[in-house]
Amino acid sequence: MSYQHRFNGLTLRTGDILCTRNGVPGSLFGELWRLLGRLVPGEIDHCAIYIGPGGRCVESGARGVIAFTMPGTVWEAGPLGDERLLLDELVGVAYPLARRGLSDVEEQRVREAVAAFCLDHVQQRTPYNPNFFNADTDGALYCSQLVYKAYLPHGIDLNSGARVTGDSLARRIVFPEDIWHTCAGRRVALKGGRMAGDRALP
Repeated sequence: MSYQHRFNGLTLRTGDILCTRNGVPGSLFGELWRLLGRLVPGEIDHCAIYIGPGGRCVESGARGVIAFTMPGTVWEAGPLGDERLLLDELVGVAYPLARRGLSDVEEQRVREAVAAFCLDHVQQRTPYNPNFFNADTDGALYCSQLVYKAYLPHGIDLNSGARVTGDSLARRIVFPEDIWHTCAGRRVALKGGRMAGDRALP
């Protein structure tokens, strides 16, 4: 079964990817997270996968792979700070199945399989992977590695898009920015309702 939800005016379905930036304005702790985010190349610092129902998501962070539920339809990291050990703000949603030419049946199958993969790692309590260069392991996962591994068995390589660094060694890392640029995506609206830099969607 797949679910649908909205965060910050953006529609997403099971398996779609929430792309965030570390830090939140008006908070000392949030500003510390923003400084940490500068260590990650590119605009996107973190990825989570929407699972549903409601605001239920899965991510890999300091606590390993966890499921959490963001209440309501606005991404507000503060109330879940103790649970997630992360403060972030939503930049946009990446749609990894857009423009793939999949039938409705095939797309549904992939969405359900991605959700099952993520929830299995939640159940296993898979730890966080601090070795960013080892994206092949299943025994520990960092945030964008979880997303990458969830889609790879379905012939969808989310690390094959724009690289954020020219360093050949760093190319072994699956950066959150790579995930964002490999997929069609939609940004959170700027003030006044204008969308900032959407990439093509069907």
